[in-house]
Amino acid sequence: MQDKLITLLEPLVEDLGYELIWVQLAGGEGSQIVRVFIDHADGIDVDDCAKVSREVSGVMDVEDPIPGNYTLEVSSPGLDRPLVKRAHFEQFAGAQVKLRTYAPSLEGRRRYTGMLKGVAGDEVEIEVDGELHAVPLDNIEIARLVPEV
Repeated sequence: MQDKLITLLEPLVEDLGYELIWVQLAGGEGSQIVRVFIDHADGIDVDDCAKVSREVSGVMDVEDPIPGNYTLEVSSPGLDRPLVKRAHFEQFAGAQVKLRTYAPSLEGRRRYTGMLKGVAGDEVEIEVDGELHAVPLDNIEIARLVPEV
């Protein structure tokens, strides 16, 4: 369902001048929440979220991709923004990140916190405690920036 929503909404969001970062589904049947995270080079404010929300709501009403009732939320990705696309991992090389994998590595590890070094082939390189780890992109369940405060 998430891929279907991304396919439906990404062209719309891009036509409005924003980047669709991620679509998250939460909740259960009959009370789902659809969270749409957007970004822009100049940042995101409440007016941006309202503009995208109106347009996305209209498309969702026409296409009806979610059975039953749902709540739509549109927001910025925040300081701990998710890294979803290959381009995100390339863009934020040098930043501190946390990531969790679907399946454990050969060492049995599923969680990593360290310096994102970049992308090589189909793997994200992350340095943890001075040791470089290569994590396949398709094995990353969630990756987020670690906010610098």
